[in-house]
Amino acid sequence: MTTSTDSTLQGLAKIIESRKLANGGDPDKSYVARLFSKGDDAILKKIGEEATETVMAAKDARVSGDATKLLYECADLWFHSLVLLAQFDLHPQQVLDELARREGLSGLAEKAARGPD
Repeated sequence: MTTSTDSTLQGLAKIIESRKLANGGDPDKSYVARLFSKGDDAILKKIGEEATETVMAAKDARVSGDATKLLYECADLWFHSLVLLAQFDLHPQQVLDELARREGLSGLAEKAARGPD
């Protein structure tokens, strides 16, 4: 990841963190604060919706040859994933660190090392 990518994720995470109710987020003025106020299930539902929309956009992109909507849906999915991370007091850097840890590992070997699901 580039510094620009890292700073974009970190900046967005900082804004999301500021929308937490404990940090003064106002559900009447902020979509993210409203999600936080509704709790885990609302955030998880939104991620499920965005994941489904991403899958549908990928299927459409394969047929149409235009991946623009896929890009938009992936951005929505990533955004709501950042909200979920913040809900659990996790940060994008932790995800980046985990990806870096896995770099160069066989996906099958990495999964086997984690043990049964």
